[in-house]
Amino acid sequence: MGHFGDALRSERVSRGVSLEAISEKTKVVTRYLTALEDEQFEALPGGILSKGIVRGYVRALGLDEASWIERFMAASQERGLAPVDRNWAEFAENVSRGRVRNPVRDRLHLRWSVVAVLLILLAGLGWGVWRHINAHAANQDLQRQQMTVLSSLDQ
Repeated sequence: MGHFGDALRSERVSRGVSLEAISEKTKVVTRYLTALEDEQFEALPGGILSKGIVRGYVRALGLDEASWIERFMAASQERGLAPVDRNWAEFAENVSRGRVRNPVRDRLHLRWSVVAVLLILLAGLGWGVWRHINAHAANQDLQRQQMTVLSSLDQ
């Protein structure tokens, strides 16, 4: 572990704040906070979010954000990571890797999608039937009128 992570952990411990308390306050999962303290920067989501995680962490401890962001940037560059603002592709990959798939929720989404498609098809079918019935009724009315006109001409 390097100087940045040790210093960050020591600030947190000296203030008697747990990682769970910081996680609850910042809404950042504890695995990212632990990765920050362990200087496992590659485990962070990447992009600007890494800076946001650092910013939230130090804000929760009441530390100077600007200086800790600079220290984080220097530590991440020492470890060979690209500057945070240029890492958008890696950010997107980390976000998708960090998501936990829930098969039950996925099946539920699929079911609701199928229900929505069926409702749309049913509505389209209903509209088509309605148009057909109205067209048929209009044809019958037209034929009645024509018959009435023809019968009046015959008399």
